[in-house]
Amino acid sequence: MIKRLTKHGNSLALVIDRSVLDLLKIDRETPLDVSTDGQALIISPVRDVERLDRFQKVLESANRKYGRALERLAE
Repeated sequence: MIKRLTKHGNSLALVIDRSVLDLLKIDRETPLDVSTDGQALIISPVRDVERLDRFQKVLESANRKYGRALERLAE
């Protein structure tokens, strides 16, 4: 599916088709996580904010503890 951004005030908006919203069980009240991997825009529904926060903390802790070792392994 190829989409174009539409003008929305001084911003641009991406209109998501109803079929995609229904498939992902997203509505206007669903919080969305917008991120990037440097190449693509990633939009995903946040299902459990507390769980996401705990995961982020564990991920940051692991990165502090093992980040250098993981970088060396990646070389």
